[in-house]
Amino acid sequence: MSSVINWIQEKGYDFYRAFIEKDRYLAYLDGFRITLLVSLFAVIIGVLIGFVLAIIKYTTADRKGWRFLNKLANFYITIIRGTPVYVQLLIIYYIIFTSRDASPMLAGIICFGINSSAYVAEIIRAGIEAVDRGQVEAGRSLGLGEFQTMASIILPQAVKNILPALGNEFIVLIKETSIVGLIAVRDVTKAAQNVSGITYDFLTPLIIAAIMYLLAVIILTKLLSMLERRLKKSDRR
Repeated sequence: MSSVINWIQEKGYDFYRAFIEKDRYLAYLDGFRITLLVSLFAVIIGVLIGFVLAIIKYTTADRKGWRFLNKLANFYITIIRGTPVYVQLLIIYYIIFTSRDASPMLAGIICFGINSSAYVAEIIRAGIEAVDRGQVEAGRSLGLGEFQTMASIILPQAVKNILPALGNEFIVLIKETSIVGLIAVRDVTKAAQNVSGITYDFLTPLIIAAIMYLLAVIILTKLLSMLERRLKKSDRR
């Protein structure tokens, strides 16, 4: 029994040194704020680029004169999805962002935004193609042009279908950005590593960072489930 008590006391002291002593929890919170900012801006960039790619793939697939755009979009998606984000991050920061004044955080946002865009493009394309073809014919019968039909009829239904998938992409990004510390961005993982270097305890700070990631994912997953239930209720009306 005494050994268990000693173990609990030892771990409690490790936690105190890693999280509370000298207000080290502030470093974790600031790092987690940066993690959320990188993920949020990256998913915004990913949605914008992915939307353009999805529209290009959808509208040029059956048009002979524009198929080169379709092939170009497919090439982009294949390259981005087929190479590790770790390698992409190093290329963007060390080769493209060569200036000494370059912001590591901006490089991370752009890298993860580009990486996310390839996956978001396929999500949006699948959402558009999931809309019944009869909706296109209905738009045409109302005298709407192709662009008007897409903007007024197809896209609103597609966006409603893909919102849960986009939410999942944001959750995935939060975890993937844990490697952004490689380019000196002080995210929550980097904060844990910095604390480890001070306390010489490598396990406890990483467990704290892992718990913060886990809590964020659980909360976002719960919110996503609530959104999905609300969307299902609106479909029944």
